[in-house]
Amino acid sequence: MFHERIKALRNALGLNQVEFGKRLNVSKQCISNWENGNIMPSVDMLIRIAGEFSVSADFLLGLSAQHTLDVSGLTDEQILHLQNVVNDMKRLQSAETG
Repeated sequence: MFHERIKALRNALGLNQVEFGKRLNVSKQCISNWENGNIMPSVDMLIRIAGEFSVSADFLLGLSAQHTLDVSGLTDEQILHLQNVVNDMKRLQSAETG
């Protein structure tokens, strides 16, 4: 599960393995090994990866399917606006698949 999620999140950010490795101060080979399921990162690195993607370690490890969004520092009005956008996107997706 980890290897699938880290690759999908990296691609969603438009980063290649080299670019993502630079963000974490690791080699492209290290990123490749994680994405191919050959090795797992250390706990400290897992925390750093979760921070880079703004997701929980539980999500990365497949223990939770829920994405979270850090809205700290935003006003209640801004948070409500974001929630409305998310709800609209869910309705559109449901209409497309339903």
